[in-house]
Amino acid sequence: MDFSEPFRLSALLGRFSPDGRSLASCMQYRLLVRDANTLQILQLYTCLDQIQYIEWSSDSLFILCAMYKRGIVQVWSLEQPDWHCKIDEGSVGLVASCWSPDGRHILNTTEFHLRITVWSLCTKSVSYIKYPKACQQGITFTKDGRYMAVAERRDCKDFVSIFVCSDWQLLRHFDTETQDLFGIEWAPNGCVLAVWDTCLEYKILLYSLDGRLLSTYRAYEWSLGIKSVAWSPSSQFLAIGSYDEKVHILNHVTWKKITEFEHPATIVNSKTVVYKEVEKSPSVETEQLSFPPMRALASSLFSTQSKYDITQVPVSLHHVKPAADRANPKMGIGMLAFSSDNCFLATRNDNIPNAVWIWDIQKLKLFVVLEQLGAIQCFQWDPRQPRLALCTGNSKVYLWSPAGCVSVQVPVEGDFQIVSLSWHSSGNSMALLSKDNCCMCYLDREEV
Repeated sequence: MDFSEPFRLSALLGRFSPDGRSLASCMQYRLLVRDANTLQILQLYTCLDQIQYIEWSSDSLFILCAMYKRGIVQVWSLEQPDWHCKIDEGSVGLVASCWSPDGRHILNTTEFHLRITVWSLCTKSVSYIKYPKACQQGITFTKDGRYMAVAERRDCKDFVSIFVCSDWQLLRHFDTETQDLFGIEWAPNGCVLAVWDTCLEYKILLYSLDGRLLSTYRAYEWSLGIKSVAWSPSSQFLAIGSYDEKVHILNHVTWKKITEFEHPATIVNSKTVVYKEVEKSPSVETEQLSFPPMRALASSLFSTQSKYDITQVPVSLHHVKPAADRANPKMGIGMLAFSSDNCFLATRNDNIPNAVWIWDIQKLKLFVVLEQLGAIQCFQWDPRQPRLALCTGNSKVYLWSPAGCVSVQVPVEGDFQIVSLSWHSSGNSMALLSKDNCCMCYLDREEV
């Protein structure tokens, strides 16, 4: 495993291009495009204000830079560095911006969610979508890029509109049986749309492309409900993480629950493997010591190394009691993600913040628990194989696969606290992001 020298960035804005060739990063109002392998700077663009969001077009030819404070979006071309486009939303402001799947239209959501404006880079035409709803996830595209669903709020009722992305014509418009719609997401096969309610009402609804209600699922009433939702890549399973500290798994045939995964504070099943991170201080021979110590030795002297031990069950995990008198309590399943091959599901229970639970989807049972010394900040599956990378806000990156797990110290001078990470589409490298820096991690194909 090799690491690059860290380079500066701001606001965790580092993104690989969809074709995997480039890495875009921001430093205040500057946009830098690097070669993803050599990190050589290919292009440098200067924006009108501090960049708050960036996104690649689907064909990796354009980059969108949003400056929400100014209500401006700037678009840059990699093929023609002299060409650029500026979209100014003016007095209506800007709160969100994204590409359409064809990479030639930009969708801007104005302040107070008054409308979504669709700007065409090719024809310079403008279309408007009224009454978009202010919610966690109000726009979703099918994976093939043909259809877009938008959550709307009209006359105190929730609606969903489905548009054809090729000409932005309305295909279907229907009301949803929700109290306060919170999010929508297409299944990867584009056949089913999941719509879920606010956390005050446990309800998830499944609609077909023509707006028919296929099924409604409610696990319980009179308690905080859904916190997170994830489709499996095959569209066969829908995982619903809820505030009851369980994941409910629905199947794609009957849309009924086939099982639920509990997250207790004590692991008692002897068939579950529990990896526990333990720290060890590095041992240095006295003959090696010199004053002042060499740079490489100095960094190792003051950095604690860690490794994983397999712990005998029963195991009590670090548990945090949520504050009952505050909004958004730290409890329930806040993070969940399926592996690319559909074999595993990784979850985090927010009131057991140091543990990652990995479930075997083929056998529908708990497979592995990783207990870290710090709270899980982010985890992400390798896009090519069942390999999970995670970070806990320190200078280490952790990798798990069915073969085992490993803790790796990032050899960087100074304070490099990894709070986010992103896999390259090849699965051979990943970007490790701290608050102010980015470092590339290159993996050998044979590594765990």
